[in-house]
Amino acid sequence: MKIGELARATATKVTTIRFYEQIGVLETPARTSSGRRTYGDGDVDRLNFVRNGRRLGFSIDEIRSLLALADQPERDCAEAAEIAARHLVGVEDRLRQLSALRDELAAMSASGCCARTMAECRVIQAIARPAA
Repeated sequence: MKIGELARATATKVTTIRFYEQIGVLETPARTSSGRRTYGDGDVDRLNFVRNGRRLGFSIDEIRSLLALADQPERDCAEAAEIAARHLVGVEDRLRQLSALRDELAAMSASGCCARTMAECRVIQAIARPAA
């Protein structure tokens, strides 16, 4: 299939496919005699893996590591589980940060702002205040 067909099959922009090829997450595709890239089912699977990994928040480096592991089907999966566990710790940390942010924004919004000018605005003052 051509790059446009791969893009449609995976709901991925052509520029993103080219970027993934450039950084080595996708293998350099075979080319026709006229120089057009050609892709197969394996490329669809690999690109879907990358897209799903990104959707789950894995970094490019983590995806690279997971792909390298996936390319060795007989290998023990402990290393993949370790990558996922480390990623989960990061997700949980971000969730705590987002929860604190939500609480702060809720308190800021609930306090209401009856000021007449921006100089007296509680929302602006709360944002300008240094973090604790």
